[in-house]
Amino acid sequence: MADDYLVRIGKLIRDARQHRGWTQTQLAEALGTSQSAVNRIERGNQNISLEMIARIGEALDSEIVSLGYSGPMHLRVVGGRRLSGSIDVKTSKNACVALLCGSLLNKGRTVLRRVARIEEVYRLLEVLNSIGVRTRWINEGIDLEIVPPAQLDLDAMDAAAARRTRSIIMFLGPLLHRMDRFRLPYAGGCDLGTRTIEPHMIALRRFGLDITATEGIYHAEVSRTAPDRPIVLTERGDTVTENALLAAARNDGVTVIRNASSNYMVQDLCFFLEALGVKVEGIGTTTLTVHGMADIDVDVDYSPSEDPVEAMSLLAAAVVTESELTIRRVPVEFLEIELAVLEEMGLDHDRTAEYAADNGRTRLIDLTVRPSKLEAPIDKIHPMPFPGLNIDNVPFFAAIAAVAQGQTLIHDWVYDNRAIYLTDLNRLGGRLQLLDPHRVLVEGPTRWRAAEMMCPPALRPAVVVLLAMMAAEGTSVLRNVYVINRGYEDLAERLNSVGAQIEIFRDI
Repeated sequence: MADDYLVRIGKLIRDARQHRGWTQTQLAEALGTSQSAVNRIERGNQNISLEMIARIGEALDSEIVSLGYSGPMHLRVVGGRRLSGSIDVKTSKNACVALLCGSLLNKGRTVLRRVARIEEVYRLLEVLNSIGVRTRWINEGIDLEIVPPAQLDLDAMDAAAARRTRSIIMFLGPLLHRMDRFRLPYAGGCDLGTRTIEPHMIALRRFGLDITATEGIYHAEVSRTAPDRPIVLTERGDTVTENALLAAARNDGVTVIRNASSNYMVQDLCFFLEALGVKVEGIGTTTLTVHGMADIDVDVDYSPSEDPVEAMSLLAAAVVTESELTIRRVPVEFLEIELAVLEEMGLDHDRTAEYAADNGRTRLIDLTVRPSKLEAPIDKIHPMPFPGLNIDNVPFFAAIAAVAQGQTLIHDWVYDNRAIYLTDLNRLGGRLQLLDPHRVLVEGPTRWRAAEMMCPPALRPAVVVLLAMMAAEGTSVLRNVYVINRGYEDLAERLNSVGAQIEIFRDI
């Protein structure tokens, strides 16, 4: 391997380690090697095998190399260009992964329409395929067909794929009805600080699920019982609510879930359960009453709705680049607070009359955004459970606030690390002051400047950095964008279709 390749690989490993917040010693311990060996690798002074690169990538949850390709994917962005035309919002990432987990409830054939072809979905498909579920893309690769086996082979589970997604946690609800005991690898996903699964356990214990955790594995034992009183969730979380719903769907009786999330992916899962024959009362509220079925064996065809967070991403792209852009198929009921805040900041926009999504339930609009003179909001930007400002939309307000006149306080109270990643915008000319791990003060307007940098290890901050690069005059490079591919389908190509200039390239 040529010396310059070794240096390039070493730099990528060093950047990935630093973004993970690890020391060389911590990485060495994860790899079972010495700190001095890691130091030599990062300086390009040691030959390194593909196997070792893959192990490092797994330890850091970063795609250092990708088998079958020439290396990790990067983006070269020529900024300062105006966007124009129209762009459609894709189906919801978070709904699609919940529905993939929900397909385990059904003994029959499940078809999901217009499934997002993203890395998070691919990881779950790898897990499903490994345990015997047959999946295939149909209708020219647009829709996904899922056919379960008579018996799941959990011992054959692809543990590496499972560890790369937190969505694997939503296997617990369906599996507790199929197996008396089983194992699941620890969940992974974005690096957003410590997130306990105890709220899941509090809900699922009521169905007889008992979990012990040893050596990176959840060991589950099931003594199947039915809840004898309403389940009160200790956290109004999306995946917690979904897990409780998935468990309740196969409980032959009535389950009441209180303090439930009513967010978009939860509603889509409820609509899917209804298509399976499960009656769900209270959809869109914080109290769900589920009339479960002991056995579900139907052929079902379901269309998940569009992704409000992707819609917010595209809206932010138009604002930051001072463009006129029409965003079609926007799920407005999950963006009403965001739009109300942006109206107060001075956003110039039009919206069409509402129409129904393909699921027949979610309300959509087409939204046209025009260049606007924005003022910083008087109140802080902070997330709340639906119908409040969406937790995943908070990072986009960092980029929007950076182009507004004045100071904006952003309080991202949910995640431990995400506010810290937003300060990466400072490398592109932003003026963000980190007040504490959860609060950032943003000063605008910003004169963006091009830069070369490593992609933050969290999905939404990574996209925010990309949007700022699109606004910055000159050429920027965003390295190792696997985390963006986890949540967005062909984002660079789609932005190019409305006037961006983003080139995908690989080092080696």
